[in-house]
This record gives sequence, structure tokens and C-alpha cells, in this order.
Amino acid sequence: MTAELVKLAASLRDQGKTIALANGLFDILHVGHLRYLEAAAREADFLVVAVNSDRSARALKGSGRPLVPERERAELLAGFRCVDHVVLFDAPTVAGVLNALRPDVHCKGTDYSPESVPERGVAESLGIRIAIVGDVKRHATRDLVAKIRRDQP
Repeated sequence: MTAELVKLAASLRDQGKTIALANGLFDILHVGHLRYLEAAAREADFLVVAVNSDRSARALKGSGRPLVPERERAELLAGFRCVDHVVLFDAPTVAGVLNALRPDVHCKGTDYSPESVPERGVAESLGIRIAIVGDVKRHATRDLVAKIRRDQP
């Protein structure tokens, strides 16, 4: 989390704008990611996307991940029209980013419920609304990786 982003958030708030935070690994981008981020962007005026660093991705998914390096994943997401800012984070959850940024809404995909969001306690203690957004989870990077591996000669 950069000091620049914290300053930007303060400026946005001074202008009366709201901030949403979405997060994830975003290893191999697919339509489910886009739909999640587009829905997250509708929750506020400004969308920040927090991307797991390579180190946190390995800790969460295993030694074979991520397939795409963190800087490239961040660059790809920054190219989405619905994304206003991208930040890398190096922890198992995005709780630290929530604490620093203090967005108005914390967006999670439909594979979560409000009760199962890992950062729920932090969000509630800071008065951050949790929104479950995106389409029904029918797309997963792990499924794409498995298909690619099955199709290898």
C-alpha cells in the first residue's frame, strides 16, 4: 500500500467520492474476473484492486503459482476500463489494505457470503460495507490450469 494511494483516497473523499476495494490473485484472467470487477466498480465512484504478490500467491496456492508474475497481473488489471487503481499486497488477506485505505465498500466474489469473508471483522470494525458481487462462480483459474495440463501431449 503506497502513501500515494492513501493521499489519493483522501482527495477523493474530499470531493465526496466513494471508494470500493476488490482483491484477488488474478493469475490467468477470465470472464469471471471481469464480471467481478465490473460489478465492484458499480458499488462506488472509484475502484481499487488489490492483487496478491507472487509470494502471497505461492503461500495460498502452492509452489506452482502464480503462473503470471505480479507486475504483469497488475498491469493487465490496470488496463480494464472499470479499474481505477491497482496495488500489490503481500499478506494472506487484504486486511492491511482495508486498514490503510479504509474504503467505503469491500467487494468479494460470489464464492463468498458476507459471513465467510476473511476480512469481515476488520471491515465491520472500520464501518466498511461488504458487498458480494459478480456472476455466479462458474469460472476458476484452477479449472483453466487443469484443462491446459490435461490437454498437454
